[in-house]
Amino acid sequence: MRPEDFDFIAKLLKDRSGLVITRDKAYLLESRLTPVARKRGLKSLDDLVGSLRTAGEDLLREVTEAMTTNESFFFRDIKPFDQFKDLVLPAMLAARAAKKTFRIWSAACSSGQEAYSLAMILKEETARLSGWKIEIVGTDISTEMLEKAKAGMYSQFEVQRGLPIQFLVKYFKKNAEMWQIDPAIRAMVQFREYNLLHDLKTLGQFDVVFCRNVLIYFDQPTKSRVLENISRVVPDDGFLYLGGAETVLGISDKFKPVPEQRGIYATTRAGAAAPAAAAAPAFGAR
Repeated sequence: MRPEDFDFIAKLLKDRSGLVITRDKAYLLESRLTPVARKRGLKSLDDLVGSLRTAGEDLLREVTEAMTTNESFFFRDIKPFDQFKDLVLPAMLAARAAKKTFRIWSAACSSGQEAYSLAMILKEETARLSGWKIEIVGTDISTEMLEKAKAGMYSQFEVQRGLPIQFLVKYFKKNAEMWQIDPAIRAMVQFREYNLLHDLKTLGQFDVVFCRNVLIYFDQPTKSRVLENISRVVPDDGFLYLGGAETVLGISDKFKPVPEQRGIYATTRAGAAAPAAAAAPAFGAR
């Protein structure tokens, strides 16, 4: 690929999604965009770039989605879900006892496994949450991934990655060669198309935000911008989850690490408080 063509696609991707592609990752362009070129009847990536220079929204979207579709699996890295059940959920139940409602956002949700993992945790707490209204919203830039998430249909390989066997038996049914999550679990999650670079206020306010393994694909100014946007939709006593390789330190002054709870961040505004540790056994114990 010619340097000028690489630069064109790299700028297009950064402007549309925040994704930063450096020259040492040129192989990703070739591996992910060659199928797009073939699908469009184009002979090479050079032809695809030529088409992109005068393309309409459909092709621009297809290329962006091909480059930003990322891996996801159930109960990824388990620790954040233990923390949610044993620390964050009790904190929310105490703080929201008067109105009995709170909202959770799974940002860049891909094919929905994170959002559904949270839904299964909450489903297990049905008795404890009687009378509560809890919303889970999953958003992603990829319409293809969102359609997969809404269908709740996963392969044998996908359900074997992180999903406790008791949950597979309890909340999934075999559908030909696939496994489909129970309609009651699917009904607990709303999936919407949304770009993290855009104004998030139309999504409403969220008490807990999962934005894990997303910032690693952005440059420093974009990370700061995304964290700024998220801070505007999180209340003073809300919480943000980031991935194990991500941090707010040196990037944003809107959030601060929760002491002794890696990966969880509280707002730096007045009233933010760390959740108290619970005595319950780890959710991931299995």
